[in-house]
Amino acid sequence: MNKLLRRKTVLTGDDQPHEHRMTRTLSWPHLVALGVGAIVGTGILTLIGVGADRAGPSVLLSFAIAGVICACAALAYAEMSTMIPASGSAYTYSYVVLGEIFAWVIGWSLILEYSLVVSTVAVGWSGYAAPLLHDWLGYPMNLAQGPHAGGIVNLPAILIIWVVAGLLMLGTHESARLNAALVVVKIVTLTLFVAVALPHFDAANFEPFMPFGFGKSVAPDGVERGVMAAAAIIFFAFYGFDAISTAAEETKNPERNLPIGIVGSMLVCTVIYMIVAAAAVGALPFTRFANSPEPLALIMREIQQPGIAKIVAAAAVIALPTVVLAFFYGQSRIFLVMARDGFLPQSLARISARGTPVRITIITAAFVSIFAGLIPLDEIAALANSGTLAAFVAVALCMLVMRRRAPDAARPFRTPAAWVVGLIAILGCCYLFLSLPQKTQLYFLIWNAFGLLVYFAYGMRKSLAETR
Repeated sequence: MNKLLRRKTVLTGDDQPHEHRMTRTLSWPHLVALGVGAIVGTGILTLIGVGADRAGPSVLLSFAIAGVICACAALAYAEMSTMIPASGSAYTYSYVVLGEIFAWVIGWSLILEYSLVVSTVAVGWSGYAAPLLHDWLGYPMNLAQGPHAGGIVNLPAILIIWVVAGLLMLGTHESARLNAALVVVKIVTLTLFVAVALPHFDAANFEPFMPFGFGKSVAPDGVERGVMAAAAIIFFAFYGFDAISTAAEETKNPERNLPIGIVGSMLVCTVIYMIVAAAAVGALPFTRFANSPEPLALIMREIQQPGIAKIVAAAAVIALPTVVLAFFYGQSRIFLVMARDGFLPQSLARISARGTPVRITIITAAFVSIFAGLIPLDEIAALANSGTLAAFVAVALCMLVMRRRAPDAARPFRTPAAWVVGLIAILGCCYLFLSLPQKTQLYFLIWNAFGLLVYFAYGMRKSLAETR
């Protein structure tokens, strides 16, 4: 039992072995861009159609609920990231505060989250790119869809994963600069969408506002619908700020810059989401774009703006890779820290001459390509959410435990009303988990049961983390 609950001693900066050290190249504008790049993406460009199908016009309420819960989780992340400025995000915080077995479960859940997020976004990107490739180059659609959609494999989704992997292997600073430029393209495109859609706003499109009710319920077609059912899916649209906390060891002045990046990106993105969602639902009845793989472009075509539709689709093709980049970055850093701790082969933790974990990046790309090529977008997103919800609960719990265990410890960022914020994050995430499809909940439990078998068979014996 003592081994299961042993807590990690964090090594940062020059305390790390030379082959594990990463270069500090990121400042707060890079972090905000990383966060906005991660958050504003598939959720609003693609999953708004899935959310509208689940909740109707009240998808706006779903966005608001998911946003409040994520904002509370973001504040917990901001506090913990300044107390423990090391890579690993929720995994590291859990190891330091709660103990090894909890860290393993959260790390295993984060592997699920980040891998499936990268896959989901890659599939969303393909949803915009494939029609353009088909129209311009005659690209066969059966090679842009998985078996669930009558195709063979989603090759564009796999391609974008490997392009981003190559970029990350070139270097973190170079990736961050390109990411910032693409984020600007994305924000300009969403602004254009709102400007064109607002003149077509019709309040009648919001009636009835809540056609499927508030709580999760099974509709006659077998789909689970309601405001909370939609919130549990489009919750995916808001997270991404947690990827910022994985950049702690590559951030200049992390005590100041990490909170700015985490909280700043959440505030910016919440405003963007509410405006774009209202413009989308107001411009077109939700039934006409529900479950579309390219809902914003579809809305533009339906209101007789085919030129703007092409611009939106092209911009999505250009800008969605920022989301792939942010989460791919986060996933590789989670893998990196777990390899340092012995839970994965230590040889994977080696850093290249350019300061990047090349081996981990290649393995991550191979892993997520399988999901992106073969699995439906909504099922990937729902399963990714389950891993994220577990991580958010863990971070909020870590914050509250540390408030009790070490009330006088240095906290460069202090979450206001910490107990209220922490409990909202924990209870809200638990409710969202219960609102996920039952199949998703089952898959999540199976994933973690398998993870515990791996831990007891391999991880517990191989653990090398400095502990106390």
